[in-house]
Amino acid sequence: MEFEEKPFRRGRRIAVDVGDARIGVASCDPDGVLATPVETVPAGVKSQARIAAIVEEYGAIEVIVGLPRSLSGKEGPAAEKVRGYAARLANRLWPVPVRLVDERMSTVTATHGLRASGVKAKKGRSVVDQAAAVVILQTALESERVSGRPPGESVEAAG
Repeated sequence: MEFEEKPFRRGRRIAVDVGDARIGVASCDPDGVLATPVETVPAGVKSQARIAAIVEEYGAIEVIVGLPRSLSGKEGPAAEKVRGYAARLANRLWPVPVRLVDERMSTVTATHGLRASGVKAKKGRSVVDQAAAVVILQTALESERVSGRPPGESVEAAG
């Protein structure tokens, strides 16, 4: 039995886990095999400038933004904030596309993984944000490999 190879766009991607205090950032290799942590950016007015600099530095082909949803899939105030942040980021980064990807359980998964590797909770807050971005990116990469389509939903730049 032969498996049909799905098309996979080559190129680095950047993923961001947007929080109220910190934004975790991760990237992947050009072949989309491995997602790795990049840094934790303080949330606030300067965060998008730093993310834009990272996107340029890495030559990213797209940016994946984790969209927080409840376990039932519903969107609340946190998702609304992230959608607004992603829209502003899309305008700033255009023509680099920005996509929203379901991030349910990414922080929990990242926290469990870090705890298992011996990272203490207080020490690990900024590391957790980066690890959550890694989980978001790894999930997005796997989704594209399986489906042959870009993951999540596109965020349109206004203009």
